[in-house]
Amino acid sequence: MSNKNRFSDSSAKSYSQALYELAFEEKNLDDVEKDVMSLLKLISQSKNFNSLIKDPTNNQDDQINVINIVFEKFNLNNLLKKFLNFLIFKRRFFYIEKILKDFVIICSKNRGEIFAKLTVAKELNEDQINKLKNDLSQNFGSEVKLKYNYDPDLIGGLIMQVESVMIDTSIKNKLQKIENKMIEA
Repeated sequence: MSNKNRFSDSSAKSYSQALYELAFEEKNLDDVEKDVMSLLKLISQSKNFNSLIKDPTNNQDDQINVINIVFEKFNLNNLLKKFLNFLIFKRRFFYIEKILKDFVIICSKNRGEIFAKLTVAKELNEDQINKLKNDLSQNFGSEVKLKYNYDPDLIGGLIMQVESVMIDTSIKNKLQKIENKMIEA
């Protein structure tokens, strides 16, 4: 396993937890989380900002200057700005997207929210998705954050993952099992 993978899988969570604890101690967790969501949106929508993060040829001063401009323009939380500058200084800025996503997950879990992924073979409308989300929330006794995905390759059925539990009733999966049995025979 490469050092890059080891960092992204283990250390990113440590950095995320550190940001959570700092924001919690300063009693501005909601503001930091809101600003983190804004930064994640900026990362996903701006090629230039994404390039600033991912391109190893960018020097630290350029990265710090851009972060300062972004934070001043959008009036973002100072704790988050210091945290990002720290990551730049430690040459960990490349992992900022993973760190921020992990931070959002930590915030959600500490609020008692549960994550679920739903992949279906038939497109669902907004009402159907909301009803399913509400039903799951009632069954689990916590708010469920549902990530919905439409995949016609499933042919029929669905794949549902709630936390570490996965249910696959797709026809594609059933056909794969039949194929595997035929190969074994």
